[in-house]
Amino acid sequence: MATPSNNVPATDQLPVVVIGAGPVGLAAAARLVERGIEPLVLETGPVAGSAVREWSHVRLFSTWGEVVDPAAEKLLAPTGWVRPDAGAYPTGGDWAERYLQPLADALGDRVRYGTTVTGVARAGRDRIVDSGREVQPFSVHVRSGDGGESLITARAVVDASGTWSTPGPMGADGLPALGERTAAERVSYRVPDLDDPAVRARYAGRRTAVVGSGASAFTALALLADLAKEEGGTHTVWILRRGIGANTYGGAEADQLPARGALGLRARAAVEAGRADAVTGFRTQAVERDGDRLVLVAEDGRRLDPVDEVIVLTGLRPDLSFLSELRLGLDDRLQAPTALAPLIDPNVHSCGTVYPHGVAELSHPEQGVYLVGMKSYGRAPTFLAMTGYEQVRSVAAAIAGDQEAAERVELTLPETGVCGGAGLFDEPENTEQDGGGCCAAPSTLQIGVGAPVAASGGC
Repeated sequence: MATPSNNVPATDQLPVVVIGAGPVGLAAAARLVERGIEPLVLETGPVAGSAVREWSHVRLFSTWGEVVDPAAEKLLAPTGWVRPDAGAYPTGGDWAERYLQPLADALGDRVRYGTTVTGVARAGRDRIVDSGREVQPFSVHVRSGDGGESLITARAVVDASGTWSTPGPMGADGLPALGERTAAERVSYRVPDLDDPAVRARYAGRRTAVVGSGASAFTALALLADLAKEEGGTHTVWILRRGIGANTYGGAEADQLPARGALGLRARAAVEAGRADAVTGFRTQAVERDGDRLVLVAEDGRRLDPVDEVIVLTGLRPDLSFLSELRLGLDDRLQAPTALAPLIDPNVHSCGTVYPHGVAELSHPEQGVYLVGMKSYGRAPTFLAMTGYEQVRSVAAAIAGDQEAAERVELTLPETGVCGGAGLFDEPENTEQDGGGCCAAPSTLQIGVGAPVAASGGC
């Protein structure tokens, strides 16, 4: 049998590199510690949950009881950590400060901040070479905040880097619309924080186009509708590529995540109250200037009245560039693992119809590398944090050689509705008035499913 070359240690003596100190990345580290395996978490940002903090104003539509991983809770227990009320709905900021950062602190020097992964490969093998490939460890190339480069050798790689950093563009063909880049100062790809005076001034008394049809778009519609009640002249134009049908606003009262269902109801109320105009079947091709304003132009030649601002919430995408030397098995459409893609196709499934899954669906031709969390779903938005926790439980078991545990399913998901976006839900008892966020990042975020779409670790 072949042995590793390049004088590297035996593979089982090496750490498992986890990319991203977000919810799923830190849960993966906790699961590995539970198994007696040393993780090394590499986080681009300066703190845990850096991506989650970028939507700190958004309230999740999952409760605390659904966004705390069991293994992470065990790791936190000796530190004196007290779990928040299981029935309460945290904001992204709450999640980061009260759970993610304490968890990262409990992991100690197993978490490295300011460290960006620039490439992952088999040690001494590019993706072409077959000989001895399966016994070689992984070489992980990283860049520190000061620009210095270094190499980490790993027994396995768990990529939980999320999709937050790569939002979808405005163009209906999947590419930036003509003129989208040059109009960048008036185009945003995030749910606005209207409690921030500078952000509020950007939209108050102005006409804003919201492009997208997921939970993040619902959130933006509801927030801008509330702003319109207080600031005269505030109006929203909601751009949909499809028509309005029975499922346009999600699961509503039938959603087993009531805050998620309420979010769609708030969006519908904004339209019915006349604070948002829905423009259907509009596939954006270009953005043109009209003085200081913007005009959206569709593929069929339709031109909308000028708007002052555009918020694009058309989903998120995985960054696969630093994995180019690995042999990944990805679906051509969703950019998700081949075995997982049919289960999460948004043309067919909602969160409740995607059954829990683990290492079997997450494996690639390149053994020992796993895309987990929001990133595992590629371009699909139907993701919940609890799904990610189940993924890494299974992956950690597989890395430890416990195949029975890896194949076992330990999760039941709520039914109906659309996952993957930001939310507004305030209190459990007010589900008919206030909408909810996601599980970890806005996907159309997260964040995503849990959150508006989350990044460095995703949902």
